[in-house]
Amino acid sequence: MIYREIESISYKMLQQYPAISITGPRQSGKTTLVKNLGGDYNYFSLENMDTRTFAEEDPRGFLTSAGEKYILDEAQYVPQLFSYLQEILDNAKENGKVILLGSQSFLLNQHISQSLSGRVAMLKLLPLSYSELKEANLANENILHNLFTGGYSRLHNEK
Repeated sequence: MIYREIESISYKMLQQYPAISITGPRQSGKTTLVKNLGGDYNYFSLENMDTRTFAEEDPRGFLTSAGEKYILDEAQYVPQLFSYLQEILDNAKENGKVILLGSQSFLLNQHISQSLSGRVAMLKLLPLSYSELKEANLANENILHNLFTGGYSRLHNEK
């Protein structure tokens, strides 16, 4: 895995807040990042139609069955969850209970600001930076090559 500079910040925010939110473009590495942060997090992708249907039809039941700590990927697709998450996070005895991921940052941030203000640390993960590529020995000395290749992890994992 390519080390991401935001990793240490994410870990620190999990210690200080009941939840964190990480937004960023698709394929920027959000899911990979949080799965490697450590901890016993159950992972749920709300792009999966069965999971999404369960969450939409029974938000309380879905969150109750999610476990003690969980990751909700593409959380913006089920806005009904946010009111229930407010209560869960208010009653959380420890920080770092929930990680919310989303590629549509406007929608996710809107739901968070309406229901979860002050309970969620909000972070943004962009594609790989030049310094991250360089640290992983993936940067090319030709700056134009780096610009045209871009910073999406998959493009560099295949090297």
